[in-house]
Amino acid sequence: MPYSVGDWVVHPTHGVGRVVGLERKQFARAAQLYYEIVIAQGTLWVEVDAPPPGLRGLTAKDELPRYRTVLRSAPIALNQDYHLRREELKGRLKLGTFQVKCEVVRDLTALGWQKRLSEVDSALLRSARDGLCQEWAEAEAVTVAEATSEVDTLLSESRQAHHK
Repeated sequence: MPYSVGDWVVHPTHGVGRVVGLERKQFARAAQLYYEIVIAQGTLWVEVDAPPPGLRGLTAKDELPRYRTVLRSAPIALNQDYHLRREELKGRLKLGTFQVKCEVVRDLTALGWQKRLSEVDSALLRSARDGLCQEWAEAEAVTVAEATSEVDTLLSESRQAHHK
């Protein structure tokens, strides 16, 4: 079992949570072992042997300098077709990695510098950014507001360096 009670974990859809228990439960099929994870919205039950992309460990504080570089780096141009762009971004986010969250936030933010984001793009950016800032806060041991401020500063540095 990769996680123990007390570990911080990240669910690809629901974000950061803490493992508070391990229980055998029966939902739709035979009894399985589940992690009980407390997240901001409540309790989440995740099968211990869930297929990827399942839970992953919280990004380590000593990895944050690498992600600061990602957020400051030149954004990648996104597909101009909003249907294709949405599917590509959702596919990338399903990977659930912190790297992907940083890249998607950087790239969608940069798109917003060029033109007004659609409601779908705005919602996707908001969701990815909230998850990024929440995990950043836990990794850095700061408040979400402090993490958000740092992410905003890094994105602003990217804009100054790369936006024409």
